Amino acid sequence: MLIGKRFNGPPDSGNGGYTAGLVAGHVHTVHPPATAVEVTLRAPPPLGTELTVSPGPDGVAVRHGDLLVATARPAALTGLTEPVPAVTFQQAERISPNYPGFVSHPFPTCYVCGPAREDGLRLFPGRLPDGRTAAPFVVPDDVSTATVWACLDCPGGWTVGVEARPYVLGRITARVDKLPEPGNRCVVTGVLLEEEGRKAHVATTLWYGDEPLAAARATWIALR
Repeated sequence: MLIGKRFNGPPDSGNGGYTAGLVAGHVHTVHPPATAVEVTLRAPPPLGTELTVSPGPDGVAVRHGDLLVATARPAALTGLTEPVPAVTFQQAERISPNYPGFVSHPFPTCYVCGPAREDGLRLFPGRLPDGRTAAPFVVPDDVSTATVWACLDCPGGWTVGVEARPYVLGRITARVDKLPEPGNRCVVTGVLLEEEGRKAHVATTLWYGDEPLAAARATWIALR
C-alpha cells in the first residue's frame, strides 16, 4: 500500500481519513461481507513509501518496516443510529466563507481542508448555530472510496475547534453505501458527540440532496 505525497494531512504524513479509506479497502478484500470498517491509526502514516499490509483473522495490520502504522477490522457504526442532519448545498455554500481554517489552521496544506491547497478536495466547513459543521463538496473526477473516507474526516474535526488546539484523527469507523458521481454537488455535515479529556468523539455524514451516501464516527486526539 502506498499513500501518494499529495494526500497529506500534516505536511509529512498521510491525511487520516484518506489513509483509513485505503486501509479499509484491504479489509473488504479479506472480509468481503464487511459493511463498516474501523481503522485505528497507530503512528503518522508515511507518504510516498511502500507499506506492508498483513491480513489476520480479525482484520489487517499496516506496517512501515517494524513500525505499526494502522490496524483495521470489520465493525458496526455503533452509537450512530441517525445521520447527521443535512443542509442544502446552497446553505453549506453560505456558511463556508466563515470556515475558521481561513483564519487559523494547524495544517494549511491538508489535502482535504487546507486553504493553501488548490489541488485538494477544498472542503471548508462552516459552523451552524447549533454547533454542527457543513461543507459543500463538488465531487472530483478521480473520486474513489478513499476520497469519500477523506471527506468524512475533516468536517468532524472542525466541530471541536482545531483552530485553537490542534487535533489529529485517532480512529474512524465508516460505511460507504454509495459512491457519488464526478461533479455531484454534495454536502458533508459533522457533529461533536462528546469530549473526554484529550479525545473528541464526532460523527459525519455525506449527503447528495436528501440521500445519505456515507457515514462515519471518529475519535480525534488533541496534540500535547
